[in-house]
Amino acid sequence: MDGGLRELAAPFVVPGPSGVAIRTRLKRLTAADEEVLRRVGAHLGALACRDLKARCHDGLGHDAQAWAARKRELTPLSSARWAGSITKATHEQWALARRGALAHLQSLQAGVRMLRHRLSLPLGQKGGKRAPGGYRSRREWHAKARRLRVLEDRLARERAAWEAGRVRVVRGGRRLARMRHQLPAARLTEDQWRARWEAERWFLRADGESGKRYGNETIRISPDGEVSLRLPAPLKQLANAPHGRYVLTGRVRFAHRGPEWADRVAANRAVAYRIHHDVQRGRWYVTASWQQPVSQPVPLAAVLADGVIGVDMNADHLAAWRLDVHGNPTGTPRRFSYDLTGTAGHRDAQLRHTLTRLLNWARACGVRAIAVEDLDFTAEKTREKHGGRRRFRRLIAGLPTGRLRARLVSMADAMGLTVIAVDPAYTSKWGAQHWQKPLTSTTRKTTRHDAASIAIGRRAQGYPLRRRTTAPRTHQSDGCGHRIVQAAPDVPGREGPRRRLPGPRTRSVSPDAERTRATRTPTTVRGVRGEREWVQNPLLLTD
Repeated sequence: MDGGLRELAAPFVVPGPSGVAIRTRLKRLTAADEEVLRRVGAHLGALACRDLKARCHDGLGHDAQAWAARKRELTPLSSARWAGSITKATHEQWALARRGALAHLQSLQAGVRMLRHRLSLPLGQKGGKRAPGGYRSRREWHAKARRLRVLEDRLARERAAWEAGRVRVVRGGRRLARMRHQLPAARLTEDQWRARWEAERWFLRADGESGKRYGNETIRISPDGEVSLRLPAPLKQLANAPHGRYVLTGRVRFAHRGPEWADRVAANRAVAYRIHHDVQRGRWYVTASWQQPVSQPVPLAAVLADGVIGVDMNADHLAAWRLDVHGNPTGTPRRFSYDLTGTAGHRDAQLRHTLTRLLNWARACGVRAIAVEDLDFTAEKTREKHGGRRRFRRLIAGLPTGRLRARLVSMADAMGLTVIAVDPAYTSKWGAQHWQKPLTSTTRKTTRHDAASIAIGRRAQGYPLRRRTTAPRTHQSDGCGHRIVQAAPDVPGREGPRRRLPGPRTRSVSPDAERTRATRTPTTVRGVRGEREWVQNPLLLTD
């Protein structure tokens, strides 16, 4: 594009979620029930650790035969279905570690490129908007040169590990493993840490299977809430029901999407379950999940028939404004605040509460589409690009772009709303330039974020971000065509050229026009007319 602007991507409808996960608490468990769950989880967890070690040892040389061999080794120690769930979970964990290694490798490559670029520039050279300039002093240049050597060595090791297929996986979590060496800072005793570590390494999850009773043969939950699980072969003596099964005393009930879950269970459709123990609260939870067909994306013009709500995401709030079908903001802007400090559960609850208020307001307005920015700060989080701007890097790293978008898509799909993703380029800048000042009054203060939400909504509708197309300076009238771009030419009430009237276009009065008012008397003394009126007599006729 002209002016050095990058090409903008077209807005698109975000597809709905492909799966559903709901969770509830296992209540009224006896001491015997908890002991059975602990023993089964510890036994299967040990098998999962052994299987993960074998999978990491195979590396890139793994194939279907190796998978079948691993499953045959696990079957006598558990069951065929338990072995299938363990090997599948192992493959997912190895693939996740592989993707994480690739992301780390790409981050190192970006850091090395940035350091080489800045080191090649003269000291003190100013940078542009797209790339930073040189370093400020010789001392900083020397420190960055040493960091470049460190990153190059790190990059060489990571590239060799990637090519060899080696991954780093910790069952139970690397963060919890490192916490063992910092127990006073974590305010944990060794016994408390050990209990959390063992609970995280347990394995109590089973994949669903369509056609089987209630959609799962290993962990089965009936429509009335009865929970039973198939015991592994070495623990058959703990069974309290036929066919080596153990039935828990407590019953469960899913409050969220309970009718949908009940319909799947009654129809014997596949439902996967996972039982988890929260050591800090002393509670047991069960999570049910299943796949659902992805809904076909609705045409963009159809979801925009009732207007759109543009949403601008910030570090502490969501700025939203409703736009009509012509791209004009209506009503007042809305702000939905949240607090992203504290634990991960607190942050997730804040996002869910904020999105719930946003979606309820959108449904009350009668709008079917919500426009958001397609943000990706992967290349913006490196310290090599922003240098000492720690506050800015912390701000970018704290924005939950991926989690917020996933939550918004899932919750909007459940409420019958559609999410539209737009290119985030220049929305804040152009929104503030064209919309912030005209929409600010003595009773309403429009912020830069509110103006950005208008720009996001207009980009989703396909309209330009500028407020109005101005006529040429030499002819600022209606001679060059209509002055507004929001409405189509056939829309009633659209602002356009003035209607042409018949007759002459001059402002002068014709000679034969009848005077409608008398001549005005001057207010000065010299200009006041006297009472006598001068009259010129006709010429005398003489012989």
